[in-house]
Amino acid sequence: MSESKHSHDRHALETLRLIGPDPENWVVARPGIDHNALIVGGGQTGAAFAFALRRAGIGGVSVIDAAPDEARAGSWRNYARMNRLRTPKILPGPEAGLPGLGFQAWHEARHGEASYADIERIGRKQWADYLAWYREFLGIPVRYGTTLTLIEPQGAHFRLHLTVRTARGVELRVETARKIILANGVWGNGRPNIVPPLASLPATHLAHTSDAIDFASLAGKTVAVIGGAASAFDAAATALEAGARDVHLFVRRAALPAVPVSRARAYPGAYDNFPSLPDAVRWRQALRFRRAGSTAPADAIERVARQANFHLHLAAPWHEAVVDGDRVRARAEDGTFEFDFVIAGTGYTVDLHARPELAGIADHVLLWRDRYTPASDERDDALGAHPYLGDALEYVEKRHGEASFLKHIHVFNPAGFVSRGVPVGDVPCMKRDIPAVVRRISQDLFLEDLEAHEVRMGGDVPADFDEAAYADRVYRKAG
Repeated sequence: MSESKHSHDRHALETLRLIGPDPENWVVARPGIDHNALIVGGGQTGAAFAFALRRAGIGGVSVIDAAPDEARAGSWRNYARMNRLRTPKILPGPEAGLPGLGFQAWHEARHGEASYADIERIGRKQWADYLAWYREFLGIPVRYGTTLTLIEPQGAHFRLHLTVRTARGVELRVETARKIILANGVWGNGRPNIVPPLASLPATHLAHTSDAIDFASLAGKTVAVIGGAASAFDAAATALEAGARDVHLFVRRAALPAVPVSRARAYPGAYDNFPSLPDAVRWRQALRFRRAGSTAPADAIERVARQANFHLHLAAPWHEAVVDGDRVRARAEDGTFEFDFVIAGTGYTVDLHARPELAGIADHVLLWRDRYTPASDERDDALGAHPYLGDALEYVEKRHGEASFLKHIHVFNPAGFVSRGVPVGDVPCMKRDIPAVVRRISQDLFLEDLEAHEVRMGGDVPADFDEAAYADRVYRKAG
């Protein structure tokens, strides 16, 4: 490790020293409970939650991730294919307000202040390296190869059915927890959105951008990409850079969305107070974004536009797609084509019933369509399928009194978009929403064992001194 890296780690250690040691775990132990909180997902938000809960004095926290190991966990080294992050470099991340733990300090220690000043947005691979350092430096253990398969409410806690991959094979385990945080990424409350013309294609000829695509195998091939958002352009660029002969990108809109409408509310007043807005206002903001379309960064478009073998099809939805021989024959709005492989950059659908771990609770969860009825010209079925989240990003029960356990499940994935105004789980939401969840978990765990805490707060406390410390200075009236 270079001296600058050593210096940074010393600075980060000094940051931890100055804020004091981690508080001791104050949560009352309950018989039969394995975890006070289980965090599902060991990526950037899962690690940030583990640190924040530790600093709140909440022990008994476990982080699980379905990936077999750290190298294959999360999006940044796997299905994320952008060169740079979408978000500005100045946004607070998982450092919890401690600059010594932030990306800027990490980057400058390795590349210098001038290098940080020169970058407009953080490189994807650099961000992945920083997150790996963050987890290791803070000592956040992640149980890889562990998948949550079913959440089973049991009164005041949950039985969690887990599939664990070990050296001996697959094991089925049941563990218990009082709180659950779903920090499980873009399809943590749903599934990839495979639009109907593509649904009949076999996996040999179709992949979603969330899949681990073997781009090297596409060298010399003709590839179709469906979608007009950032992930579609990133996939097209990666295929071109891997040597694809031609890449055709099909967009259903007549022009690429170029106006990032969400920037209109990217100021502290709107951002900090968005969850408190009336339902009608939040709905209209989400609808405005949906109708304007997700804007791909300019550099993502430039990355493909410079390639002569890239072809953009506008106002060109697909109407039919079938495998004919060893190729895909597609009928689009602008003609009929043949491709060797198809990549769906068609985003994700929020659908709680698509998640096996939510099968036992999905019917009880309040959705936006259950809570809010928009005007006829403002209806949107996709937005209506989002869960209506509470102030601490918790599920809300659809029928009062039938599923009070839902308040103990906190949703930290993009299904919180309509409720919170940002794609929950991305960097922009961390500063506001992680403290809100941790504060609620702390409050609940405390109040649920209030009797024990009242005894503790009313317990005997030894005196710091006795009367001898002041006896010689007690005023006594003369005579």
